[in-house]
Formats: sequence, structure tokens, C-alpha cells
Amino acid sequence: MRTLRDVAVGDTAKVVRLHGEGAVKRRIMDMGLTKNTAVSVRKIAPLGDPIEITVRNYELSIRKADAEMVEVE
Repeated sequence: MRTLRDVAVGDTAKVVRLHGEGAVKRRIMDMGLTKNTAVSVRKIAPLGDPIEITVRNYELSIRKADAEMVEVE
């Protein structure tokens, strides 16, 4: 299983599945990370957290813990 955390800077991936439950999953979906959405990794902070991504034509910073809940292909 490959997660959003594993995607290299400059690469694009497609969301396959969201893991997690309840409010955490809902929050990730509210940020625009839903099934079949293209996600591009723009930058990773010097210490590795957070990760800046482009999703649905806007920039979003997401924590590594949340990025691990997003399965991509």
C-alpha cells in the first residue's frame, strides 16, 4: 500500500482510498482529498512535516500523520 506520505516531491498521484474513521476521515475529505482526485506534492518541510500538496487547483499543507491515511496509486 502506497500512501501520500510516500509520494516524492514533484510527483502526482491519484487518491484510491481514505483510511481512518469519523471526524478524522471527514476532515481529510473536507480538505478536498476524495477518491479519484489527483494530488501533486509540491514541497516537504525541512524536518519532514508538514507536506505541501496541490489538490483541486489550490495549495494545501497536510501533516504526515494525515498523509499516511490517504492511499494513492
